[in-house]
Amino acid sequence: MPYLEAALLHAGQTHTIEDIAKAVSNKQMQFWPGAQSAVITEIQVYPRLKALHYFLAGGNLEELARMRPIIEHWAESIGCQRVTLAGRRGWIRSFLADEGYQEKWTVMSKELKK
Repeated sequence: MPYLEAALLHAGQTHTIEDIAKAVSNKQMQFWPGAQSAVITEIQVYPRLKALHYFLAGGNLEELARMRPIIEHWAESIGCQRVTLAGRRGWIRSFLADEGYQEKWTVMSKELKK
């Protein structure tokens, strides 16, 4: 999973690759492998809607673009009403802009002193 390991470097140290593998094994997350790419998604259930969240993605952008409709069709088939993602601002300039994705907010964080 080298594509995912590279993406984890930008994920704020919330997970290791072992954590991701365990979550996929436990069906808490979904693994979408490609020949030159990989995607990790998770389903988030809120009181008023169900969403597919792109948790990690890495690899070849053209392949990721081809994977997107397959993943989102599956999300619709299980009742998801929204798709979300958080990532580096560079994703704004990717194929996602052509697919109707818009920047709605920016995610920021601050480390607390121990």
